Amino acid sequence: MAFAADRYEKMIYRRCGRSGLKLPVLSLGYWQSIGREGNEELCRSITLAAFDAGITHFDFANNYGPPPGHAEIAAAPVLAELPREEIIVSTKAGYLMWPGPYGEWGSRKSLMSSLDHSLKRLGMDYVDIYYSHRFDPETPLEETLGTLEDVIRQGKALYAGVSSYNATQFREACRIVRENGWHRILIHQPVMNMLVRDNERELLPVVREEGVGVIAFCPLAQGILTDSFLDGVPEDSRRGLLGEEGRNWYNKLEAAGAWSRVRALNDIARDRGQT
Repeated sequence: MAFAADRYEKMIYRRCGRSGLKLPVLSLGYWQSIGREGNEELCRSITLAAFDAGITHFDFANNYGPPPGHAEIAAAPVLAELPREEIIVSTKAGYLMWPGPYGEWGSRKSLMSSLDHSLKRLGMDYVDIYYSHRFDPETPLEETLGTLEDVIRQGKALYAGVSSYNATQFREACRIVRENGWHRILIHQPVMNMLVRDNERELLPVVREEGVGVIAFCPLAQGILTDSFLDGVPEDSRRGLLGEEGRNWYNKLEAAGAWSRVRALNDIARDRGQT
């Protein structure tokens, strides 16, 4: 397969914290629409277009779909067509995947089993980044982070990351890793957008201090920060397909004043010739 010869001229790459790895300023995440069952062709076309545009980082989690796990299954065939040495593939574990006490959170049993399942779905021998998807209040951090260290030593991942840890939890995680002489945490993936600003004030100073990279999830607040919903919920949108649940979501945000703010923001963007 031929790819765009100028793909690396189209994208800006930034070093991920104090590491040797550079990531594109835009990555492609497979949560929700792209990984949804029935969207396999959409998944393929978006992935190929992203790579031709210089996007080299493809981000998954074990539970991405729906149904859970399907995003990795849907993307596996097209990722196999890309040069493995040119792409960064990440996945995560921590949210519910199977019944029983080992199907979620951050125990060694759960993280190890989940990565094995993800590698099988992806058809890969290793992922580049393996994340603890959320802080587990009942499992010692030493166990969770020690498992990330072990998967790196086993060659199943090249780097370790965390997602949705608050500032206090993240600072403690970095201390544990440092004191044990383990591989440093490469990257943190928090929610951040114009409507959710707490992590900018609380988490980012700690991340900078620790020299760790950051990649935001939900940068468009799951479509809220677009013009998609200015006139209500489109029937063919992901929210529209949910029927009453989607309408209740919209009405709840309407009552909170969210759409008034988004419409005002859209007016500012339009005056600037932007979307």
